[in-house]
Amino acid sequence: MIRYALLGAALVAVTIVIHGIGTTSWVRYLARRHAARNEPWRLGESLLMLINTSLIGVALHTVQILVWALAYHRLDPSGELQTFETAVYFSFVTFTTLGYGDITLSEGWRLLSGIQALNGILLVGWTTAMVFAAVQRIWSSQSAGA
Repeated sequence: MIRYALLGAALVAVTIVIHGIGTTSWVRYLARRHAARNEPWRLGESLLMLINTSLIGVALHTVQILVWALAYHRLDPSGELQTFETAVYFSFVTFTTLGYGDITLSEGWRLLSGIQALNGILLVGWTTAMVFAAVQRIWSSQSAGA
């Protein structure tokens, strides 16, 4: 069981690094692009920034899900996730906590999937906070320009 917990901790660390690099890079880009902005954001600009911020979050989550899927596929000795497509599917429903339950793993691997679900909750929350910060920035620019 400790082996699965350590593997889960390593995968959580990898996904946090991916998310940290991705979100920090995006925030730095936005800061450079809009640093000297004194006028309110136009609707089109606001929507584009929110769409791009959301799409970057989804792209980062997809990469993280693929990292987990690769680990499941390569390391699962029981062959429960025989194809990479099955591993990706299982990883998506686990990361998003959708959990259809149509695929269940053996004992130790169930612990790992629980860790992945917690990882997904944490990182989706992080993305939600990033989108909220973008909305807040747009709102404050509207208030300042009014």
